[in-house]
Amino acid sequence: MFITKHFDLPDQKIAYAEAGVESDATPVILLHGGAVDHRMWRPQMSAFEGRRVIAPDARGHGESSDAAAAYRLTDDLKALLDALEVERGVLVGLSMGGGTAVDAALEHPERVAALVVSGCGTSEPDFIDPWSLDIFARWQSAEQHGDLEAWIEAFMAFTTGPGRTRDDVDASVYRLVEAMARETIANHLRLGPAGVPIPPTPPTPVTETWERLPTIRVPALALCGTDDGTDHLRMTRRLAEETPRGEFRALPGAHYPNLEAPGAFNDVVRDFLSRHAL
Repeated sequence: MFITKHFDLPDQKIAYAEAGVESDATPVILLHGGAVDHRMWRPQMSAFEGRRVIAPDARGHGESSDAAAAYRLTDDLKALLDALEVERGVLVGLSMGGGTAVDAALEHPERVAALVVSGCGTSEPDFIDPWSLDIFARWQSAEQHGDLEAWIEAFMAFTTGPGRTRDDVDASVYRLVEAMARETIANHLRLGPAGVPIPPTPPTPVTETWERLPTIRVPALALCGTDDGTDHLRMTRRLAEETPRGEFRALPGAHYPNLEAPGAFNDVVRDFLSRHAL
């Protein structure tokens, strides 16, 4: 059982779900992907018995506020940890959230006990596969033409992966991801005079993230769905290889293995926490 809470900071409102109890075990912080929100972590909120589990909505997502000025997602995360008096956490991030987790290990290493990163490398992705590039081209075209359904169709391709169709994905998983994406658009994307979406203020990037991976000294578990795109698989493997204490595991599913194979995902993460006495 978990509830959604809100924390008002001077420059933003942060929404987050919280479950579990405070204990000697290191808290788990769940960081969601782009265009979705903390609800993607439903199967994980009760999976780590005996420890505190926190799943925030990133700025511009879910019930958190939009950006009014320059910001960095990693600094937003630190502000939440400060507000909740969490000294160090195990950061579990998927896609955009994985990039934020890596950024935190680089920029705020004292706050990170370990990393679990799924479906990404760092916050500076390197897309070269034609399948990925086609999705981004369709996505950009949809934004330029104000075509909501084309935007959704392009985004949902990540849920199926390059070798599957919607029929290959559990219907409840597909519906949840699509619902979160539609709500993100409805609640956080403004429309211009011609009905063309105005992109939200992007976060200020953390730079040289790939080059700095060898400086990350905490344990790092890199996960990826076996049906995810080749770019995501490649970048996730690279993260494991270039982080001194990194390891790689493949799981069933595409970009959201935590939703498609929650049992396997939770078991792998619990084993990782146990092996490193976190």
